Amino acid sequence: MKPQCATERLYLEASTANGAVSLPLHTSITLYLLSYTECSSFHVHLVTDHPDVLQSLSGLVPEGLDVVVVVREELPDLVRLCRLPAALEPDAGFCRAGLAVVLRRIIQRTCQLTPGRRDVASLLGFKNTCLKACAEVSQWTRLCELEIPSAVEKHLQNPTDQTFLLPVAVLNLEKRLGETVKVHNDDKIRRQKLQKQKNSSQSDSQPNGPSTELGVQQKSHMVELDAALAKLSVDTVPSVSTRERSDIRKVKNTDLPELEHLFTEGLYFTLTDVVLLPCIHQYLISLQKHSPTTLSNLPLLLKWYERVLELPIVSRAAKDCGMALLSFGMADPCPPHPEPPRPIEAEQESPAVKQEPFIGGPRPTLTKLQENGIDAVFSPHPCPSWTLEWESLPVAVNPTEGKMSNARAVRKQQQINNLVTMVTEMARPGQTVVDFCSGGGHVGIVLAHTLPKCQVILIENKEESLVRARERSAQLGLMNIGFIQANLDYFTGKFNIGVALHACGVATDMVLDRCLQARAGFVVSPCCYGFIQNTLKFNFPKSMKFAETLSYKEHMILCRFADQTDVSLPLERRLIGKRCMGLVDLDRSWAAKTHGYSVKVMTMVPEGCSPKNNLLVGEPER
Repeated sequence: MKPQCATERLYLEASTANGAVSLPLHTSITLYLLSYTECSSFHVHLVTDHPDVLQSLSGLVPEGLDVVVVVREELPDLVRLCRLPAALEPDAGFCRAGLAVVLRRIIQRTCQLTPGRRDVASLLGFKNTCLKACAEVSQWTRLCELEIPSAVEKHLQNPTDQTFLLPVAVLNLEKRLGETVKVHNDDKIRRQKLQKQKNSSQSDSQPNGPSTELGVQQKSHMVELDAALAKLSVDTVPSVSTRERSDIRKVKNTDLPELEHLFTEGLYFTLTDVVLLPCIHQYLISLQKHSPTTLSNLPLLLKWYERVLELPIVSRAAKDCGMALLSFGMADPCPPHPEPPRPIEAEQESPAVKQEPFIGGPRPTLTKLQENGIDAVFSPHPCPSWTLEWESLPVAVNPTEGKMSNARAVRKQQQINNLVTMVTEMARPGQTVVDFCSGGGHVGIVLAHTLPKCQVILIENKEESLVRARERSAQLGLMNIGFIQANLDYFTGKFNIGVALHACGVATDMVLDRCLQARAGFVVSPCCYGFIQNTLKFNFPKSMKFAETLSYKEHMILCRFADQTDVSLPLERRLIGKRCMGLVDLDRSWAAKTHGYSVKVMTMVPEGCSPKNNLLVGEPER
């Protein structure tokens, strides 16, 4: 008997253009997973500007789903702050936003309600890490979650463009499908494959069975397919323990046959295959109609597509979502060695810059900055002796509730003192304060308790941390706090003050960017300077004066030595590290000033509360 539980609401986009209704790829992918998992524990809300669209989507929405249409003005507060798709828990206080996060939630929910769905649980891959890393740090997640859907939708908008060439994202996926497969315990599977090859070779060499290389190859591939299909079995089937022959056991790992790349992540069918199928399906339909010769440049993608369609559960879910699957006749779908097309110039990836080994210290860079009149400047702390009355606060507010040692909890209290001081100076009743990269809610919970007339939103991409924060806030009975599990790019709402304690590397720059876009004040303590690097969104140095003085490599030298502030290091090295920290954050502050902000770089008190004790405080100038 299924456990009884309240129903979550799932918010998906429905587009309308020139009177026609369509579903964006992110919506189609989500609906496809709902059908694949046969999950009916969500109330699906299609968000549109036109309420009378449901009948137009007949055949595109799986049967059995509880679906309603909602206009944007009626969205709950937390959902309104995010890009869709989004899933909202029944109490409306915990929202999950973003494609990967929502899809993982659907799988998690299905496994909670029907624990026997081993085939669904296996979609999350080894150690449940499939698409878990956020797109800001994982190239693979970014490719699957953002780049391929975006490239396909861009193509579908103008499929007959004569200048069209295969997008870089699609070419990258084709390349990925040709890479060597590495999976957990692959040594065992590769030995089974070798044994199958030898058995097949001996069998086919008998008088009644002439040996053919193709026949041996096809039979050996059954080993990979058997291993993959075992993962998709609903019921757990105990494996039969078979000991390899002695000649197989003696073969070196380097001499074992490689595994065939069956699915996008290698050997097993995972969530990435579910994500990519609706995208690639629509893309291939368009190519077949408008540019059929282009298909010859995607042999591995076509092979993957046909293999995925052989899975009965895939075909059933596709039919449920109105996807008329294609057949390309894979006997000889394309030339044996097609010449891959070159991407158009605008889409070409920038050539990889060869990173020379670093030799030397930061002194030449520091000297160069000094000669140009640039040096670290720290503003005085406005309230060096201010502190929260921790002893009088409820127990659940204290960082010790976050499962840390007493010594670390004291330092965390001191860090929180600094941020709360600055925020309480800025905040006004009725305003919204966002705690970015909130973790277990050490800062956000204190702010919600200290500022009862303000709304506090905690944003974190690690579900476990955010769940702990919600549990602590529930103990306190806080009514002015909300929780969003999402990557920073999926948070698009308006707010007044942004806070981040020890946001790692470029996460600090992402927080600052969101604050500048929202014209919000910010109180940010950076961390992990050594992880700073150029990204799709940011280039370093950030300010014009720093960029005119330092190269990217020289700026990276500052970042590397800014991390050398630990108390275990010699004093002289720590002082250089602190100076480098100040320069990196000075560059950040000057970049913010060009957006009309007043910014101060200061040191938290006491200085020993953290090796990373810088604080950037900024407000938009009136």
